Amino acid sequence: MEKLLEEYRYGYQLLKKAIEGLSEEELRFKPAADKWSIHQILIHVADSELVSTQRMKKVLSEEAPLLMSFAQDAWANSLDYENLDSEQHLLLFNLLRSSMLPILAHLPAQKWERVGIYADAGPFTLKQLLEYRVEHVRGHLAQIARVREAYQQSKI
Repeated sequence: MEKLLEEYRYGYQLLKKAIEGLSEEELRFKPAADKWSIHQILIHVADSELVSTQRMKKVLSEEAPLLMSFAQDAWANSLDYENLDSEQHLLLFNLLRSSMLPILAHLPAQKWERVGIYADAGPFTLKQLLEYRVEHVRGHLAQIARVREAYQQSKI
């Protein structure tokens, strides 16, 4: 659990490092019309963290609560990610993780096995939810790297 919590703790720093030195043009570059820019990815990561923090709190506080998925593309389109502040959302991400760390850091082993139930995917333990949070950032770090590479290729 320590390694998992450590990676969870450093998610913000990893995201900041991934975008270090990028221009606004690079942040806003979309590799294709149906693909997200780095700017949009950052806002999505924060929105996902907001929803997931609430899920983890439900699992810790309620007996087998119902967990809801969210339509990420609908959020990106309906909430007009293009006109939101990605730096502000990164700070939100950092605050959410910082607020959860003291809760997660001192949990007894049996709390990690508490379960929430997704209507569309079935039961997930708290540990699985945390693993997904870490994997989510890893996946988007790789996506950011791909968008950065596509931007560089577009300039050749």
